[in-house]
Amino acid sequence: MLDDILNDIPMPQSVSDVTQDIDIGSLPDWNECDNLPKKDIFAVEQRKAWDKSVEARCDFSPKLRLTRRASTNFISLWQKSIFGRTLTEIKADDSMVQFFIDSMVPVINECIGYYISSGAWAIVTTPMRRHREHNFASRIAEGIGNALGIPFYFDCAHCQSKHRVGAVFLPNNIPAEPNVIVFDDFVTTGSTLLAMKNLLHEHQKNTVFITGINNKL
Repeated sequence: MLDDILNDIPMPQSVSDVTQDIDIGSLPDWNECDNLPKKDIFAVEQRKAWDKSVEARCDFSPKLRLTRRASTNFISLWQKSIFGRTLTEIKADDSMVQFFIDSMVPVINECIGYYISSGAWAIVTTPMRRHREHNFASRIAEGIGNALGIPFYFDCAHCQSKHRVGAVFLPNNIPAEPNVIVFDDFVTTGSTLLAMKNLLHEHQKNTVFITGINNKL
């Protein structure tokens, strides 16, 4: 039975039968291969650029948590999620400003105290790198300040660099009050909060960091 199967398999009659479909002219010239660039197998692989095509989202399910990132502790109310509205959609919706204010004020009262007094406390936000006239975080921080009865210091710090990591902030409108709430609408690496902490501590301010969305799962 096996012999019958083997006999049915056509076998090449010569080497030319095997190579007749190969275009010899398409084969590489081995002398030219020595001139091709060689890959360094010991080279350090460069990290791929961050893919911004998939934007972070938030479904606004309350997940109050204390996080330490970039040597800074901050309190966040919401967490980045797989489903929900994108950060661009959130910032473009004016109604979200009041939603953030109404949601964040009870959190601040619970975490710091219901008797935050004017003269002892102030609120600021991180430097505005864009949208200076209609800044989302600044509008929320101002509304929180009004609700708590404490002053909001607009444009507290300036940043000369567009890079968030390793940024150094310069003082601009530092609060006179000894205790400062630093609010940011969302936090990813924590580098911006660290730069704010370094700046305000240089001016002998006690700081509490509050954010809306923790932008890491």
